[in-house]
Amino acid sequence: MRSSQVTIKDIARELGISPSTVSRALKDHPDISKARKELVKEMAEKLNYQPNTIAMGLRQNKTNTIGIIVPEIVHFFFSTVISGIEDIAYSKGYSVIISQSNEKYEKEVIDIKALFNHRVDGMLMSVSKETQDIEHIKATLDRGVPLVFFDRAIEQLPCSRVVVDDFKGGYEMTKHLIDQGYTRIAHLAGPPNLEISQRRLEGYKKALIDHGLGIDDKLIWFEEEPTTEIYSRELTWKLLGLRDKPQAIFANNDMAALGALSVAKEMGLKVPDDVAIAGFSNWDFTQLTEPPLTTVDQPGYKLGQEAARLLIREIEAEEDEYIEPETIILDTSIIVRESTRPKVNVG
Repeated sequence: MRSSQVTIKDIARELGISPSTVSRALKDHPDISKARKELVKEMAEKLNYQPNTIAMGLRQNKTNTIGIIVPEIVHFFFSTVISGIEDIAYSKGYSVIISQSNEKYEKEVIDIKALFNHRVDGMLMSVSKETQDIEHIKATLDRGVPLVFFDRAIEQLPCSRVVVDDFKGGYEMTKHLIDQGYTRIAHLAGPPNLEISQRRLEGYKKALIDHGLGIDDKLIWFEEEPTTEIYSRELTWKLLGLRDKPQAIFANNDMAALGALSVAKEMGLKVPDDVAIAGFSNWDFTQLTEPPLTTVDQPGYKLGQEAARLLIREIEAEEDEYIEPETIILDTSIIVRESTRPKVNVG
């Protein structure tokens, strides 16, 4: 263990107590016994613990500014998240700086450094599709900057996060298609490195298993192209060209569903008579397509509000106070429209 990086969590782990107890003991809190305080201080000295002066400095020289990194500002879901963040931030006296990675890892690295250099009090972040190396995020946390993930999170990092129940959304959408009479259901999955893609895929698979349908790997395709609609169009041409083509397509997001819908029409197929199509996110255009798209609704505005609340709680914590990372999972619901009408003459 490198002494220069010893944290309150390290002391807690060595003593078998909670980080919050260590934090209070180091600050001579009256609720902590004298014996416990001495034990904590002895361990802190043994491990050569030093308070995070960078974090303390940031708190003492607040800019009352929050940094936000989103994959795409034009994305309907992320724009609603930003609205929720701004409403909470402004009500608490904070302004926001918004950066977009454009789904590029290199741009994300630049954005996080730029926000740090602007001395934001904390950051809210949804990672790009390309992000696999997370050293830039670790470096930001090591500098004592509070960071909360929203929607797309890095599970192995000790940060609070606000996400939707992607597993439930994937499960219930697949169940909906099965209930409509569709038994051969394809899934256009998102990038495999993203937790949300894996959760939606897991929900899809579990629904198939629970309803006695086998999992056909030929019907599961992962996103590889940078543009969602491009990848979904290419894969839909392949899927609908199969001898035993799918009866329904469940897309990882609404843009992918839109791509599938456009290809089905170009092939002369009727939706949903020849193939049903469903998406995820409930973008505003989904009710304007022909036919209107069935989708999973996720509460972006509330997600933004909750993420902002968690971040501001960390920003306004007392110096060197340990805040236990929290995960908030918001519910999803199915919005049923014409693109998944019941299959006729099933069986």
